[in-house]
Amino acid sequence: MLHVLAVDDERPALEELTYLLRRDQRIGRVSCAGDASSALRDLSRMLTEGERLDAVYLDIRLPGLDGLDFTRLLTGFAAPPPVVFVTAHDDCAVTAYELGALDYLLKPVRPERLAESVRRVAVAARRTGPAPDEDLRDAEDEMIPVELGGRTRLVSRRSVTHVEAQGDYVRLHTADGGYLVRMPLSALTKRWEAAGFIRIHRSTLVASAHVTELRFDGGRAAVQIGDELLQVSRRHTREVRDRLVRKFHEG
Repeated sequence: MLHVLAVDDERPALEELTYLLRRDQRIGRVSCAGDASSALRDLSRMLTEGERLDAVYLDIRLPGLDGLDFTRLLTGFAAPPPVVFVTAHDDCAVTAYELGALDYLLKPVRPERLAESVRRVAVAARRTGPAPDEDLRDAEDEMIPVELGGRTRLVSRRSVTHVEAQGDYVRLHTADGGYLVRMPLSALTKRWEAAGFIRIHRSTLVASAHVTELRFDGGRAAVQIGDELLQVSRRHTREVRDRLVRKFHEG
């Protein structure tokens, strides 16, 4: 059973969130805090006493220390719990995900979205557990927030075929088009490596699940993704070949 911490400075909102979380049969305990400073003290005490905390459900607009600053401070802990933001504001989604948020829920929270966030928490908890009983890389997806004309759209990681570096941004390529996200390609490579993404060039990352062919011509390699043929740099050729060949054999 999961143990989560709910944080909101508005008592009615905190009580509603706590009620909804406790209705989920995967959650065994819900602790509460009315501000981020109290949440940090509670979290520090729990970790010091060896108590497990599987996630923090956190509002962004909080008095004093806000939710984003709270999340930044979590990097100081040896094993910080994942954060799920629960907020009425949709303008912080990009920053939240850049800080490593597990999910981003908008108020009023729909039961199905809350249930999906709990599923992600459960997957993350099993990943850090001593004996995972399934391939979590396939079980877990990630939704990436992208800004489109003043709106925030969530793009599924599974729909991304490849990624290209463009200055301080990366362009996520999907069957529906391309989306710019402010994030270094190096950070995204590390974050998505376990999900089957492979660096084929200093400026290109590909999803192995979308690679249909590996070609060699005159010592140069390239991968086929849909109608696109993407060149593999000499530096990355051996690793790309080994990983893709292994994947094709396992598949």
